[in-house]
Amino acid sequence: MNTLVINKEDLKHNIEQIKKYVDKSGQEDKENKVKVIAVVKGNGYGLGIVEYTKILIDQGISIFAVSTIEEALQLREAGIKQDLLMLSSTAIKQDVETLVENNIIITIGSKEAARIAEEVGKEKKKKIRAHLKIDTGFGRYGFIYTKPEEILNSVKDLKNVNIEGTFSHFSISFFKDKYTEMQFERFIKVIERLKMEDFDTGLLHICNSSATLKFPNMHLNAVRVGSAFLGRLSFSNNIGLKRIAYLESQIAEIKELPKGFNIGYSNTYTTKKATKIAVIPCGYMNGINLSNDRDMFRVIDKIRYVVRDIKDFLKDQSKYAKIRNTRCKILGRIGTYHVVCDITGKDIDIGEKVIFEVNPKFIDSSLRREYR
Repeated sequence: MNTLVINKEDLKHNIEQIKKYVDKSGQEDKENKVKVIAVVKGNGYGLGIVEYTKILIDQGISIFAVSTIEEALQLREAGIKQDLLMLSSTAIKQDVETLVENNIIITIGSKEAARIAEEVGKEKKKKIRAHLKIDTGFGRYGFIYTKPEEILNSVKDLKNVNIEGTFSHFSISFFKDKYTEMQFERFIKVIERLKMEDFDTGLLHICNSSATLKFPNMHLNAVRVGSAFLGRLSFSNNIGLKRIAYLESQIAEIKELPKGFNIGYSNTYTTKKATKIAVIPCGYMNGINLSNDRDMFRVIDKIRYVVRDIKDFLKDQSKYAKIRNTRCKILGRIGTYHVVCDITGKDIDIGEKVIFEVNPKFIDSSLRREYR
């Protein structure tokens, strides 16, 4: 049976390291110290949203962010009573009603969303909790930063909505980039404009995981942390974060292949000599050798990734599985649910445990998770 194994102590270590780092960058006044908002979208980045959230709660995290209504409801149904922030703005009345009925903090990112929230609050005779979303150059949810008057006109007279926070989102903070600084400046100018009208902007947050570590001067009142808890960032960190999870499988079959024998789809690999192989019942559907799609990056970013890929190739970690603490090379293309490894000359048996380095967020939610 395949299992995603999560090292619970390493996860706790990462949580504590991030909290300490954020505390150092914050104010001395304990009442105004920077809060950590844990982002648990995507099934808790693949760790299992409910159990992962409960561990975060045990480690002192009290605010959580999700991207879908389904995620929010899953946590509420599991008995999670802490604050939940829905990061996506919506002007769909039924969705707003569902969020409000389940005490989810909504996001308002348009005049339409503000109007619907006010309408729902009036009908339900309830003060709706909300954060404002400012689009500083991401092009997705949020009021466009160049239209502060529209923001003011949309929210200043709301009677049934309580604005508890204001936030934005960086698009490229995983690289130290001038665009990130530009987005931050845009956000601050909007906040200043709102405050000029005595509008209470509440809790201010713009940093995601990458920005939290790279730009401590941008922490404001809170930071949103997701992938950093898993120790998975696109750059080296200097606070000792550990990668916390791996895929565990077992050898299903062992056989000898003659020289000149093809392995896997497309005949991309042919044995150069008689080869002993192990067949393992897991593949790319279990997250093996999957990574973020490179089409999301600019040319300069792709060049950086090529350089990193060359370094990784020299180490070739992703092309190996670990069996009995020994690296065994993966042969041929990785299949949907099968991997072939070279175990020539190794004393390895059927049923042996096999370890793969994987990113948990690419692993199907149906696969068993186990915290150890």
